Amino acid sequence: MPLTKAQSMLLVEDDDNDVFFLERACQKVGMTLPLHRVRDGDEAMQYLGGVGKYADRQSHPFPGLVLLDLKMPRKDGFELISWVRSNPGLRRLPLIVLSSSKEATDVNRAYDLGANSYLVKPVRFEQLVELMQQFQLYWLQLAELPLWQLP
Repeated sequence: MPLTKAQSMLLVEDDDNDVFFLERACQKVGMTLPLHRVRDGDEAMQYLGGVGKYADRQSHPFPGLVLLDLKMPRKDGFELISWVRSNPGLRRLPLIVLSSSKEATDVNRAYDLGANSYLVKPVRFEQLVELMQQFQLYWLQLAELPLWQLP
């Protein structure tokens, strides 16, 4: 069944503190989109592929978009972007990088691999709230997300 708007979001982030503040910022802006979290690119691949403990799509619904960090253990965000873009069933899945890195090489590499957007993690919580307001407005209200079939 095709998705027309995001029904859930997958957060790929290894830092528990970043997850805590991101979840608080989402609550503060009234974001109601269910957020499911995995800790690295390897776990994200399992989640997106619906394998192992992620086979139950009732408990682990397929996301309408992915918010991912780049620097993670095991498989990093770059490897995840490459894997998603090389998988015909996932190619259209929106991938939004949320990283601490402002390095031009990281930004360029993420876009070259197929990221849809690159956001830099703010230092202050108030800035994160502002970022999530803009994220919600653009990605969940204004953007037309592609149609695609669940794998």
